[in-house]
Amino acid sequence: MKKKSESHRIAVSDDIEVSTYLGLAKELRGEQPVVEPKLPPSERETIVVLDFGSQYSMLIARRVRECQVYCELVPHDTPWEKIASLNPRGFILSGGPASVYDSGAPLPLPYIYESRLPVMGICYGTQAIAYHLGGQVTQGTKREYGHTILHISAEDCPLFVGLSSSLPVWMSHGDQVIELPAGFKALAYTENSPFAVIG
Repeated sequence: MKKKSESHRIAVSDDIEVSTYLGLAKELRGEQPVVEPKLPPSERETIVVLDFGSQYSMLIARRVRECQVYCELVPHDTPWEKIASLNPRGFILSGGPASVYDSGAPLPLPYIYESRLPVMGICYGTQAIAYHLGGQVTQGTKREYGHTILHISAEDCPLFVGLSSSLPVWMSHGDQVIELPAGFKALAYTENSPFAVIG
């Protein structure tokens, strides 16, 4: 007779699995689930997460919702007409496996910049923004993958409120920004990435 598996592993894709485990952990701690506002789309303000192929795009969207902010996760090439119908108030550009120098690399559509809405890039998203605005992106001399320490150099930046000046983070990238676009400054760095966070 086969022994029943002791594993409680949830057999789903990585993003959903991570989200599911986070949800279970919240339940065990007695925390309430996130309740999304029930407003019509024309009245609801939306943060739009543009997916450039990151394995964490769904987790990014979940984290935004956990802050009681409505968001939609859409493909990076979603046309403006669809985006406009979401009543966007800002964009998050996800990471992804591409390099900005790849033939046919997915790049943010012009409306991202023309909208004059706030934009936050993560990993590839940051590289794509820097590249578009005249910065320089290159293949890193050392691939950064896994646990590292992020050192905050701009402690007055609202992104870092409540965080210590050095904190453990997870990085996964080969390319990196080596020259900032005009008007940008370094906000945080790691051992291998002098411009890990820019603004």
